[in-house]
Amino acid sequence: MVGTVRSIARLALPSWGAAILVVGTLAAGQAQTAAIDELKGKIFDARMAQQTFAGGLKYCNDLNGKSFYFQVRNRVLNLEEYFQSLENLVKAQVFNPDKHRPWSAEDAKERWELVKKQAQEDKEKCELVQKLPELEKQLQDLQMNAAAAQKKE
Repeated sequence: MVGTVRSIARLALPSWGAAILVVGTLAAGQAQTAAIDELKGKIFDARMAQQTFAGGLKYCNDLNGKSFYFQVRNRVLNLEEYFQSLENLVKAQVFNPDKHRPWSAEDAKERWELVKKQAQEDKEKCELVQKLPELEKQLQDLQMNAAAAQKKE
């Protein structure tokens, strides 16, 4: 009986090895597919940024996280200068059209947080669009490798 179990085990080992090889190949194929899908997502985001942020792209050299693109005026505003302007609005009690009352410290703080976030987003959009050719090349390489791997199977 023990001899029979051993001989069955010896026969089963090669098939287990083949199964492990197949599972490993499938896992590698799925990893390549996931990488391809991730790259496609980044490329899509970069192309969308090209379209929606077209006006700001010409200012990418200035959009380094210390300034932001003000689309209404088609210009770049420095964060430090913008902060000083917000403080001046509060001090002078200038009317805030968004709130229908004079600017308050809370209004200025809200706006400050928004423009800081926008400055970071503008920087990221520029970086993503600048990486677009590299991302497309990576995608092409991954797709060629995936196609070659499928032909081997």
